[in-house]
Amino acid sequence: MTENQKTLIILSPGFPGNEQDSSCLPAQQSFVKSLNTIFPDLRVIILAFEYPFVRSEYDWFGNVIIPFAGRNRRKLFRLFMWQRIWRRLKKINNQANIIGLLSFWCTETALIGKLFSKKFHLTHYCWILGQDARMGNKMIRLINPRPAELVAMSDSLADEFYANYQIRPQHIIPNGINPAIFSKNESERDIDISAAGSLIPLKRYDLLVDVIAEIIKSLPSLNAILCGKGEEEKKLKLLIEKSGLEKNITLTGEISHAEVLQIMQRSKIFLHTSSYEGFSGACLEAL
Repeated sequence: MTENQKTLIILSPGFPGNEQDSSCLPAQQSFVKSLNTIFPDLRVIILAFEYPFVRSEYDWFGNVIIPFAGRNRRKLFRLFMWQRIWRRLKKINNQANIIGLLSFWCTETALIGKLFSKKFHLTHYCWILGQDARMGNKMIRLINPRPAELVAMSDSLADEFYANYQIRPQHIIPNGINPAIFSKNESERDIDISAAGSLIPLKRYDLLVDVIAEIIKSLPSLNAILCGKGEEEKKLKLLIEKSGLEKNITLTGEISHAEVLQIMQRSKIFLHTSSYEGFSGACLEAL
């Protein structure tokens, strides 16, 4: 790192633990790789607050990742973690030519980014990416963001944020899709319905099971695949068994991003049952 090399600091709840981890925040991975391509001389340093669960910094496709292994722990541990992050930011600021800070999600990442940028007269932007726009985000009052420093991932997110906090994000930047990650080979459409995402209550995959149960009354040989892992996996397995759909619905568990895209390309229909989305990257990929 040269003294005059421009450096961008990204503050994120998490980041892939290695270059093979393609399923962790694929949209954010794609964003950073695009930055690397468009601005090859820009140094990118990413501070990962919660995940991965290690403390040693590492290289990710030429970018520096500094993890803090927060594991979503609360109270005193969280304050100590913020202190460690602050000290690390100060060290970087003393050594590098920081052109700005970008926070993923308007949560504690944005709080630290806002306070640090204000103290050291740096530029800070916060990218609103989903549930952080919903009512009940207690960090908004502490951050007190200005419209000019807020970037929403979609018009609907900007509207949601304004409705809940009376602050309208000035910028709209949606997720992008890199066409190069898709196979150019024609795929046989041997999967009737597919779905992909974290197996959490927000995604409402119980509705997917209900839909399949209704469809097989007319199409008993229907073949569906659900890609992803999460806290609802055991519940969904029991629901599938109770509905007698073991031969119709396959749960893949966690698979690589490339494998998810291959399944999408083999599917006739992509079904997304989520109760809330900021701007669904999975739907963009499926389209």
